[in-house]
Parts: sequence; structure tokens; C-alpha cells
Amino acid sequence: MSGIDPQNETPKIEFPCAYPIKVMGNKCEEFRHHVQVVMERHAPGFSKNAVTTRDSKKGKYQSVTVTITATGEEQLKAIFIDLKSSSLVQMVL
Repeated sequence: MSGIDPQNETPKIEFPCAYPIKVMGNKCEEFRHHVQVVMERHAPGFSKNAVTTRDSKKGKYQSVTVTITATGEEQLKAIFIDLKSSSLVQMVL
């Protein structure tokens, strides 16, 4: 018996798949541009129709959700690292 409990294993993602990435940051054009550039770099040809934005209650922050066709864990890791490289980005989910 191994020490791994199958009940507690992280579910595996089957690639390729539709994968939403939510980015929260300062509400400004540079923030939205950064998100778009990163997505184009790592998921070229993603649908601009698959992008939604939502402003915070007081309008200081904005969340941008982009659904891409994810091809693998390496791609997702690279996207997260690249998105976080901007000081305008507060959080990536």
C-alpha cells in the first residue's frame, strides 16, 4: 500500500481543453493590454469573444477572464508567470 490517498489526489486535467484564466489588477488600459499580449504569446488565436471584464465596486480594479484552449500544464505555468510579471496584476486564478 502506498502512502497516497486516491481520495485526496488533485484531479487531472485532460488536454486540450477550454480553460478560463481570471486576472485581477488595476483598472487601466495598460493592464488589459498586458493580459492580451500575454494571451497572444502563449495561446495564439484565442477568441476575443471569450474575454469578459468586470470592474470592482469602486472602479479601482478590474478582472479580465480569458478562456483559452489549453494545451498542457507547461503552457498554463508559462501564462501565469508571464501575467504576474506586471506590477499592474494583483492576482491570477
